[in-house]
Amino acid sequence: MVIGSRRALLLLFTGSLLAAAAPAHAQLPKLTLAEAIERANRVQPGVVQAFGTVRNAQARQRSATGAFLPSLSLNLTGANNFSEGQQLDPSTGQFTTSGTSTSSVATSVSSNIDLFTGFRRTSEKKAAGANRTAAEASLLNTRNNQTLTTTNQFYDVLAAEQLVGVREASVRRAEEQLKVAVALLHAGKGIRPDSLRSLVTLGTAQLNLLNAQTALATAEANLGRLVGEAGPVGAVDDSSLYAMIPVIDTAQLRTEAMAQAPSVKAAEATAASAHAGIGVAKAAYFPTLNLSGNLALNGSSRNSYTFLQSRQFGLGLSWPIFNRFQREQSIVSSQVSAETADASAAEARRQVLASFIADIAALDAARLRIDITRTNVQAATEDLRVQQERYRLGAGTIVDVLTSQEALNQAEVDAVNARFDYVRARAAISALIGRPL
Repeated sequence: MVIGSRRALLLLFTGSLLAAAAPAHAQLPKLTLAEAIERANRVQPGVVQAFGTVRNAQARQRSATGAFLPSLSLNLTGANNFSEGQQLDPSTGQFTTSGTSTSSVATSVSSNIDLFTGFRRTSEKKAAGANRTAAEASLLNTRNNQTLTTTNQFYDVLAAEQLVGVREASVRRAEEQLKVAVALLHAGKGIRPDSLRSLVTLGTAQLNLLNAQTALATAEANLGRLVGEAGPVGAVDDSSLYAMIPVIDTAQLRTEAMAQAPSVKAAEATAASAHAGIGVAKAAYFPTLNLSGNLALNGSSRNSYTFLQSRQFGLGLSWPIFNRFQREQSIVSSQVSAETADASAAEARRQVLASFIADIAALDAARLRIDITRTNVQAATEDLRVQQERYRLGAGTIVDVLTSQEALNQAEVDAVNARFDYVRARAAISALIGRPL
């Protein structure tokens, strides 16, 4: 009777737990993988910042091109001047105070153009173009990394959902086994320890289910954060996500990864931009030649607002012969930046190669694990069926049944993990080469 009461309470607890969790989960908004990636790339700060960097680079490039054009300024002023003074009144011989008021207007147009800047403008334009290329490559790399992060989080949700399903199945098997053990005990064919072991197994299965549900809630909350949702978000499952790709040409894919990897292209573009900065620094050794002009019209109330012209043109040459080694310091700083960028680009290529080798190995291993775990699930399912039948007939022990039951639980968990190890490895390779694999 004690065993039956405990069993009833545990079953009731499990049923109420699942009933409370299921409706809340069913109400969650769900996204496809493409929708999750698109939304994450719109709201994540890193991607937004990379977009802003591209806009800044575009503005810098326009400014560098505009440096070849003359500047043009238009000025218009108006003024009213009042001055007070004293003069002698000849009729009275007394000093009197009087004031004069004068109004004036003036307008001018001025222009300025650099005729020669020691190749500075050309170098700056080249550097601005390289900087824009680097910014666009960095944006591509940032979006690519964010896509991988979102994809992995999406897979975390799907994996957690499937593990919840596995744990629910293990709870159902434990409940059925407890029913069998209690029924045999009541029929006088079983022993009390069998019911106790079955009860412990059911409790363990329920705890594993609770842990799986917690992991699912955490994964959905993290996915919601990534896509900019103020709450958890579910994932839409699709069988095409688990499609096994045919055997790939590793050598060709490796060449593609080294040539097309967004991280490598971003690092190389940054290095090119740094090298262009050296030319800008060296331009300070050359003289600059500047042409300026100004045309003004001035009129006042004193001459009945008759506008009088004034014109000014100037040609200036500036050549800093010695500026306390500031040019040398700027050149050295630019060269150091370029050397650092070259080292970073080389490291990016080595990192891509190392990641590629590791991801290919992970993909191949996961492919084999999928086949092995599928066989294990089939074998464990059949073994549990045989052990349960033997136990019903009195030819087997509860230990045999529970051992087989746990083996099946673990085999199903391993099958889920192997499946998602494969899709994560495939996603990692796709991120390396910058395209879906």
